[in-house]
Amino acid sequence: MRDVVPEIVTIRGDLELLTRTAHLLSSVREEFVCAARDLDTWSRPGARQAMAARAAHTQQAHQVRKLLSPAALADEHSRAHLRELVDQGALVRIASAALPHETIVIDRRLAILAGLNGPGGREYTLTTAPNLVGGVYALFDAAWDAATDLKAFLRGEQPQLDTASRTVLRALGSGATDEKAARELGMSLRTYRRRVAELLTTLDADSRFQAGIRAGELGLNG
Repeated sequence: MRDVVPEIVTIRGDLELLTRTAHLLSSVREEFVCAARDLDTWSRPGARQAMAARAAHTQQAHQVRKLLSPAALADEHSRAHLRELVDQGALVRIASAALPHETIVIDRRLAILAGLNGPGGREYTLTTAPNLVGGVYALFDAAWDAATDLKAFLRGEQPQLDTASRTVLRALGSGATDEKAARELGMSLRTYRRRVAELLTTLDADSRFQAGIRAGELGLNG
């Protein structure tokens, strides 16, 4: 793929990103890798659908690797979508913690780095600078090696919370005292604290604060 953008260029907004990269996403020759926090990578529905369609095109003849945060498994629809990607030949792994930003690398020649959302839309940096692309790719590879294959993750690493546990998780997130939370949930203080302890065990957390972080990483809703 020849360099079709300056070595480093910054653009703002999903639609401008699609305009500037549409031809690149449809002309992948060897490999397409993507790291994302969840499946809603692109904030505008139209942009999200267009990007998904173009990314799907790359799976027809090239290696596709997608690294996602546990939040991508938040609901059955998302899990079914990822299983479908795997059936189509994509390699999908789940990181052990939330990924801070979205990253795409095409043919190890172009990297797209997503910044945070701002008043004017999300800012993206596109680069073809070999050292930068190589560095981004190396970081992706390291995270990929430490991640878990989707099927293995779904078999045993995604904790299942019942309705009672989700209710307790909501109470923890509200910041209410144990006494107030127990009263609002209609249970004794002793029962509430026992269920909090069970929740921490389920989430493999050492503290209530860590349990909240862990639940967020896994895309679990209280």
